[in-house]
Amino acid sequence: MTVTGIGAARPHRLSDAALAALGAGRPGPGVLDELRRVRMSRHLLLLRQIAALAGTACLRELSAAETTHPARTRALLDRPLFGVWAAGCLTALRDGASPEAAGVGHLTELAARARIPRPRQAERLLTAAHDGLSISVRLEDSDPLRARLGLTPTPPLSEAGAARWQAAFTEAWRLLVDRVRPDAEVLSRVLDCVVPVETDPAARGISATSVHAYGAVAISEPADPAALAVGLLHEANHSILNAVLYLFDLLEAPDTPGYSPWRDDPRPASGILHGAYAYLTVTRFWRTRPEDPLARFEFARWRAAVAAAAEGLTGLTPAGERFVGSLLDEVRPWLAEPVGPDVLRLAEGANRDHHLRWRLRNLRVDPADAAALARAWRRGERPPPVTARLHRAPRRALEASARLDLAHRLLRGLPLEGSAGDLAYVRGDHGAALRAYRENRGDRTDWAGLLLVSGVPVAPEVAAAAGAALGADRPDPLAIVNWLS
Repeated sequence: MTVTGIGAARPHRLSDAALAALGAGRPGPGVLDELRRVRMSRHLLLLRQIAALAGTACLRELSAAETTHPARTRALLDRPLFGVWAAGCLTALRDGASPEAAGVGHLTELAARARIPRPRQAERLLTAAHDGLSISVRLEDSDPLRARLGLTPTPPLSEAGAARWQAAFTEAWRLLVDRVRPDAEVLSRVLDCVVPVETDPAARGISATSVHAYGAVAISEPADPAALAVGLLHEANHSILNAVLYLFDLLEAPDTPGYSPWRDDPRPASGILHGAYAYLTVTRFWRTRPEDPLARFEFARWRAAVAAAAEGLTGLTPAGERFVGSLLDEVRPWLAEPVGPDVLRLAEGANRDHHLRWRLRNLRVDPADAAALARAWRRGERPPPVTARLHRAPRRALEASARLDLAHRLLRGLPLEGSAGDLAYVRGDHGAALRAYRENRGDRTDWAGLLLVSGVPVAPEVAAAAGAALGADRPDPLAIVNWLS
C-alpha cells in the first residue's frame, strides 16, 4: 500500500472476541496492532480524498519521497497529528477553500522532512522503564498542528520544563506497571505522543484527544504522577474507542443529548459512551489501592458512574450491544466490593450532588409553568404539572464543585475551608448542613445541597423555578421542596 496506490489496502476486521476484549478494556497486542494499522489506512484514505479535490499533483513530491525514503515517509504519514491535519484539510476543501488556503502545502513540507529528517536531538522524548516494561513517546511541544487537539498548547518547553515532565512520566509509569500492568502494556502500544497544554484555572487538570489523532494525548502539566497516570489511561481509552468507531457504528443515534456523570454540560450519547469507557480503566487504577481513602473514594464514585452511564445507553447496534455488554461485565462485579461507610457516603453523595447540579444548570422550566407554581403556592393548592426542557450549553463545562473539593481535602487530611453548609455536609452533620442550606436565597449550589441532605425526591430545577417565581416573599426552601413532593 503506497501513497499513490491506496486502493490496494486490505479490509480491517475484528473478531467477536476481539470486540468483547476491547469493550472490557482488555485488548491484546494483536488487536492493538490492528487498530494502529486502521489509523494508517484512514490517513491514506483521507489523503486520497484530498487528492481527488485538490488534484493528484499535490502528491507528486510525497510520492517521490516515498520512493527514495519509504520508511521515513510512511512514519510521518502514520503520526496522529497528520490525521488531524488531513481531516481539517479535507473539510476545508469540501467547504470550497482553495488547495492553498486548505493547507495542501503541508504535503510538500512532509516530503522535505522525509528526505531530510530532523536530527534526533531535535525531538523531545518521554521514556520510562520499570520491571521489564518500557515505553517511549514523543513530547510534542513544537509542531504547529498540536493546537488542533482542542486545547491551547504551551509554548515550547524549557529544559527545566521538559525535565519536570520526564520526572512525572517516570514515576507515573512505575505506578502503572505496579498497579495495572495490563493497562500499562496497552498504553505502551497506543500512546504515540504527549502534547503539553495550558492549565485551566477552573479545573484540577485538563486533557483531551481528537477523533482524528489516534495515539495523541493533549494534557496539562500534572499535579502529581498519579494524576498523569490516570490522565494517560483515560485518554488512551478515548483513542481506542475512536479507532473502534472507525470500524463499527455502536449507537443508532450518537448525537442524542443526555446526562453525563463527568461533565457539567449535556453530552451526546457518543460522548457518554466515551466517558464510561475512559473511566473504566481509571476506575480499575483506583481499585488497586484499598488502603488509601482517596483512592477508595474515586473507585466507589467511578464504578457507580461507569455502570449507570453504560446501562443508560439506548439505541445500541448489535456491535454496540457486544461492546457495552462487555464493559458492564467488567464493571458490575466491582459494585459489590466493600468500601468503608464514610468513604461510601461521600462517593455516593458526590454522584448525586453532580446529578442535582447538572439538572439545575441544564434543565429549564417554562416561565408560564413557573408562574403557575407560584400561583398555586399562594392559593394553597397542589403544585401543577410543569415542563422542563434541556438547555444546550454554548461551550463545554468541566466539573466544578466546592463540595467535591472539600471531600478531596477531607480524605487527604488537609484543612477545610468553605461555606457552613458544605463543611457540615462533608463532615457528615446533615442536620447542620440542612439548617445552613435552608438560608438559600436562590443559589443553585445551595438548592442542590438542600436536596442532597434532605433526601426529598424532587426535581431540583422545579424547586428552584418555584422559588424564583415566588420572588421576594419566597418561603423556606425546604417548605417548597416538601410541597412539591
